[in-house]
Amino acid sequence: MDPRKRQSGGEATALPSVRPARTRPGAERTGTASGTAGTMGKPSVLRQAAFRDGMRIAAGVLLAGLLGLQLLALWRAPAMWQAAEILVKPSAQPLVLGRHELAAPHAERRQFALRKDGRQGWMLRNLSSSVPVTLVRREGELRSGSALPGAGKQMRIGAAVFTISHATDDSLSFSGAGHHWHYDGATLSRDGAAQPPCADAGLAARALGWWNRRMPLALSAARSLNFGGNVHCGNRLGLAGEETGAALLYRDHGRLRLAAGAEGAHTALLLASGRTDGGGNDIRQQEYALDGVEALAVGGTRFYVAVRGESLVLQPGRKVALHGAPEIQLPPGVEWQWRQRALWIAPQSPALWFGLAIALCALLLARMLASPMLPRLHLAGARQAVARPALCAQTAQPWRTVLLALAAAALLASGVASIVAQRMGQAPGAAYALLLAGGACALWLSMPGRLPLAVAAGLTLAATGLLAQLELGLAAGDSSWLRYYLKTAALLATGSGAIQLLRLWSGRHDAAPALFAMRGIECLLALFAALALLALAAQVLWGDETGVFDMQPVELAKLALATLSAHCLALRMGWHSAAGDGAALRLRWLQLIAPVLLFLSLLGLALVQVDDYSPLILLLVWSMGLALAYACAARQRWLAVLLLCIAAAGAGGIVLLRQAGPERLAHLPVLRAFYADRFQVWLDPARHPHTGQQMLLGAQAISEGGWRGSDGWFGLSTLGKAAPGALAIPAVQDDFAPSFFLNRHGLTGALALWTMQAALVGGLLLTAWRCHAAGHAARDFRQAWRVRFRCFALCGGAAFVLGHLLLSWGTNLAIFPIMGQPMSFLSAGGSHLLFFLLPLLALDALSTASFEE
Repeated sequence: MDPRKRQSGGEATALPSVRPARTRPGAERTGTASGTAGTMGKPSVLRQAAFRDGMRIAAGVLLAGLLGLQLLALWRAPAMWQAAEILVKPSAQPLVLGRHELAAPHAERRQFALRKDGRQGWMLRNLSSSVPVTLVRREGELRSGSALPGAGKQMRIGAAVFTISHATDDSLSFSGAGHHWHYDGATLSRDGAAQPPCADAGLAARALGWWNRRMPLALSAARSLNFGGNVHCGNRLGLAGEETGAALLYRDHGRLRLAAGAEGAHTALLLASGRTDGGGNDIRQQEYALDGVEALAVGGTRFYVAVRGESLVLQPGRKVALHGAPEIQLPPGVEWQWRQRALWIAPQSPALWFGLAIALCALLLARMLASPMLPRLHLAGARQAVARPALCAQTAQPWRTVLLALAAAALLASGVASIVAQRMGQAPGAAYALLLAGGACALWLSMPGRLPLAVAAGLTLAATGLLAQLELGLAAGDSSWLRYYLKTAALLATGSGAIQLLRLWSGRHDAAPALFAMRGIECLLALFAALALLALAAQVLWGDETGVFDMQPVELAKLALATLSAHCLALRMGWHSAAGDGAALRLRWLQLIAPVLLFLSLLGLALVQVDDYSPLILLLVWSMGLALAYACAARQRWLAVLLLCIAAAGAGGIVLLRQAGPERLAHLPVLRAFYADRFQVWLDPARHPHTGQQMLLGAQAISEGGWRGSDGWFGLSTLGKAAPGALAIPAVQDDFAPSFFLNRHGLTGALALWTMQAALVGGLLLTAWRCHAAGHAARDFRQAWRVRFRCFALCGGAAFVLGHLLLSWGTNLAIFPIMGQPMSFLSAGGSHLLFFLLPLLALDALSTASFEE
């Protein structure tokens, strides 16, 4: 029988010939017989769709379950109350407010005193020597316990007196302690010459000092001047009888400011005109008029200041203590206006909900158009020709692409608006973040083509991380912990919307093909590397180990490093495939590998600034993984065996270190010079209960979790409930997020998490292997270079992800010494998610889609 004929009701019907399905980028597979097979043949349309989209269905079920658990946690969360307004009335004596009265968890027990002056109005005097109060005015910020030094004034720090001879916003010249000093916010000079580096200064401090001495002031990195100690070196001005850091002189918003240091609680600090022999007022005891002050910041809590009649009104925000009932004992003259914690509906602009509604409606319509049952629903009441459903399916695809683009744009705008609202102190409710995260996951699932294993595992891990962050926020005793959940959901929506817009645009036939040619990608990679280098330089100059401008440039650097290295290796693999171009390719590869090596060296130098060796271990894991991928692709078996032996030797060395004990390792010079305190804490944490607090509390939380969680029901009965013990772990939202997860959901939940993490790494490597096979089969050099580039980029990304997982699990389970690396998807690492993980999943999805064309 002709295979193009089928029996239907005893009558042979001739159908069009079945051709291989064609895939247009940005659209589903189409074919002339697709609708016919769905309506006339066996198996049914739903069974074919289930077989074709099994990964999508499984991921959808898992995501629906995890989002449902988040909804259940919100539903079961108890009602919590916080102070909406703190009303302070005038009194005969100054009112002392502290942590209890201000609802500020990180304030001191006696933070500041308020009094009403007849002429100047409300006056504030800070009482704490360790927690300053920042006064925010329209013209700038002022930190309590600090003053602006000027020419002709004298500074008294303890028993030492310094006379200021010249002062500007950028520099300060003064005499005292037998020398003449000059400080510009970055470098301290003694008698006209920069001081030598301190003996205990590390490589990063020495390099930064060298940079500041040779660069213009605008490009210098701010370094404070520390008064105290017995040695003049670096940026230290030694004072006999005073601890190092008794007083600080630092650059603040373009001006130099004098303030007490952490060790200067009992050190006299005065700044007065003329001679100081007659005494003077201590800088830390001065009063500040609140006239013109818009806000106060105390220990992470921000208070908006207003005057209502004779009373002073403080409106706390960001980090506010929560109470189970609107009842609290307050001193006379202080009153609270209560407000219930808003989890479902927050008083925000309707534009946030409007954009999210557009995104969800567009996704729903796009899913309806993609449903195989849609043509049958249209024709349920009429008997039409067989070709009609196929025609409907074909004509619906352009509208589906438009709807997906609309949903992605609306989701991108909603995520950005949510981030802006959080930055302004008007964060939306947790329910909005839940819908935002659900919309991001639905957008990934609604994109045309097959859903790769790595993308499905990544989305599941993202939903798991959101569940853990939501539990963390609901279990805390102040309102600030929910910001991790809100920020992660907003970044997930923002990154997903931008990535899917780029996928839809690049899938068009007329989408600037020159941009995605070899030269175009080389230019993009060069611009990307330059951007990452500028971001790293900004962190070195103006940031610290936590990042700069609320971002971590290291994540951009890792992505740029992986892509640049992949490009160079792809060129190296194609040397012998382009006849007559070998010399030119070698020259190009040498030209491109030099920036990669320079980029790697600068990245290592920037990471030395971080007081941790985990970035170096992470780079080592990445380089080993990429070298192994190259050895397998180039069929260099001896190189692969050598790399595997090195990895096995590293694992064996960790076991030997663990078994040796602290006594034997105390005599090793390498460990004494290389973070010796962390190795001692790791080997014997009981001897170092203070420095080993993080490890000890994490181990206690894991032990309480057991196999079934601390509640015995895998964490289901404690959803939305408090967890004071686990929240006491330092950095529980970042480095020790796995300890909290194990405490709540037990080792059984951890096994499921390990399975998904293995699926993520395995899915990336599977796609890379398919790209490698496609590169061997390609006959065109540019096509082979393109798939090889994707292969090595995915291998490098998988190595970075594997390094993050190994370091994080090893730290939490005490396999390695404590190293500060967040766990991918589980920890509240916004930059890691936005700048590395989501682009890596997008590359995997684009590579998988290219196999269907």
